[in-house]
Amino acid sequence: MEKDKEKNKDEVNEINQSENLEDINEENINEKNTEAKEEKEEFREEDAEETEEEKLKNEIKTLKEEKIRLLAEMENLRKRFDREKIDSIKFGSINFARDILSPGDNLERALSAINKEEDHPESIKNLIEGLLMVKKELSSALEKNGITKIDTLNKKFDPNLHQAMMEVENNELDEGVVVQEIQTGYMMYDRLLRPAMVGVSKKTKQESEAAIDQDSKSDKKNIEKDPENLEKN
Repeated sequence: MEKDKEKNKDEVNEINQSENLEDINEENINEKNTEAKEEKEEFREEDAEETEEEKLKNEIKTLKEEKIRLLAEMENLRKRFDREKIDSIKFGSINFARDILSPGDNLERALSAINKEEDHPESIKNLIEGLLMVKKELSSALEKNGITKIDTLNKKFDPNLHQAMMEVENNELDEGVVVQEIQTGYMMYDRLLRPAMVGVSKKTKQESEAAIDQDSKSDKKNIEKDPENLEKN
């Protein structure tokens, strides 16, 4: 009987031990699960912090780019304002300057109509001197405001500065050379105030035909000298 009791005790102890082991295993498993959950939560918090930091960095970068763009636009506006201010000062009186040129033209015509070789009375001489003084003062006033005459005679015709009014036959000069100034042109600083009305040289008909014949003969000679070039062409 005692043996049976001891045997039963041993069995009970084994059962208790196994139950205790199971409890310990369960506790360990629960602890591990808890630690894993905590680690996951920590990782999530770190990821959230990293994403929040990246967002802030991107916002800062965007704000910097916008600031640089705004500063560049403000600088361009300032430069354009300064340029327009200078242009308004320089060219603000451009319409008035154009109106002043017409009396100057009339003064030039009046002086050019006077015969310098003729012996005029003293009153007429005084009038001429007065007109010359007015012309001189007008020219100095124009120059002070940046208005200068366009040099035209014996210059190559420039459509940006000249306005061709007529053609003058002249075999001594190349075609397209200004040989006559009908009306003076003016510049205001670097801007055209009024184009010069001019007469432009051209060759006579016979001279033009002779030049064409000479060019055709020279082409023919070149072909005769080197006929291979013609075949290549």
